Amino acid sequence: MKIVLVAGARPNFMKIAPIIRAINKHNAQLNQESKRIKPFLIHTGQHYDYEMSQIFFEELKLPQPDIHLGIGSGTHAEQTGKTMIEVEKVLLQENPDLVVVVGDVNATLAGALAAAKLQISVAHIEAGVRSHDKSMPEELNRILTDHMSDYLFTTSRYDDENLRKEGISTGKIFRVGNIIADSLLPSRELAKKSVIMPRLSLKEQGYALATLHRSGNVDDKDRLTDILQAIATVSRQIPVVFPVHPRTRKNIDRFGLAQICDSQGSRFTLTEPLGYLDFLNLEMNAKMVITDSGGIQVETTILGVPCLTMLDSPVWPITHDQGTNTLAGSSGSKLAEEAARILDGTSKRGTIPELWHGKTADRIIAVIARRFPAERVSSGTGAFPAHVP
Repeated sequence: MKIVLVAGARPNFMKIAPIIRAINKHNAQLNQESKRIKPFLIHTGQHYDYEMSQIFFEELKLPQPDIHLGIGSGTHAEQTGKTMIEVEKVLLQENPDLVVVVGDVNATLAGALAAAKLQISVAHIEAGVRSHDKSMPEELNRILTDHMSDYLFTTSRYDDENLRKEGISTGKIFRVGNIIADSLLPSRELAKKSVIMPRLSLKEQGYALATLHRSGNVDDKDRLTDILQAIATVSRQIPVVFPVHPRTRKNIDRFGLAQICDSQGSRFTLTEPLGYLDFLNLEMNAKMVITDSGGIQVETTILGVPCLTMLDSPVWPITHDQGTNTLAGSSGSKLAEEAARILDGTSKRGTIPELWHGKTADRIIAVIARRFPAERVSSGTGAFPAHVP
């Protein structure tokens, strides 16, 4: 069985690495060559600089991709269209049995669409996640990918319910837990060896960590201004470390907003994008995290770190209901209020959701292996039935 794995951005790499480890574990337990799974990794190149891409392969011990498409930046349409064209070429050449896509970036949608058009079965990891805000490009990617997929691997009952409400068959839905935990939990000990905190003169619980990257937040001057001013306000109470995404850095410069970060009384440290282990070290030891990242909302819930999310709609409702996450929107007053609660120790305490304990990839591969027939279907397309008894 050949599986093509499509990845293109930082969150994808963290989710693909456990899948490859689970495939290797599955293969090592088999005597029959015919039942083994052969992975083929496509790196689309959506994140194309070293800190946003290659360093994650090294730190997560991912094998080098079988092919790097080098798509790079562009509008959503350009990026999705280019990726779909190039992925289709690979699928025609490799003729896989299954295409696995993860998350909600443009590479996710492009990989699923290219496979579905060729009648190759699709598995979506993190299916059913919904913000219910269609102004977010990621929301459109999630919905379209789910409706093209044959295997929908979900993280919680929230995701299951979303899919059922959209008319997706229960027989396609498999609740397996959160794949982010599979990378996060084993990496904590390695992250402790990072020297990022002394390099930035930081002390445990003595700083906040901030990230921003979503187009709705960083491409609009007024919105980005409001958010940066709010974070600058927080930085007058506690130092803030801000690893800046290339897109965000570009817009800070384009809109002339650098002075906000240097305003009088603020303690706002901007850095280049960080590798996985350095970032995880900062995340583990922060007093709080301020973010618009869905993945970081999950990570902070697993780590038990308070998180303030600069989005108007929750991407991961379970991290708000059960975890450490609080929705702050783009309101500076709301952010300041919630940050003050964290600083004085009156913020909520969270719990780790069911199945978010690091065994998700094993469950995914077990489902795929169990449902995969011994012989490929006779159509010659490489597709296989989604529901093998």
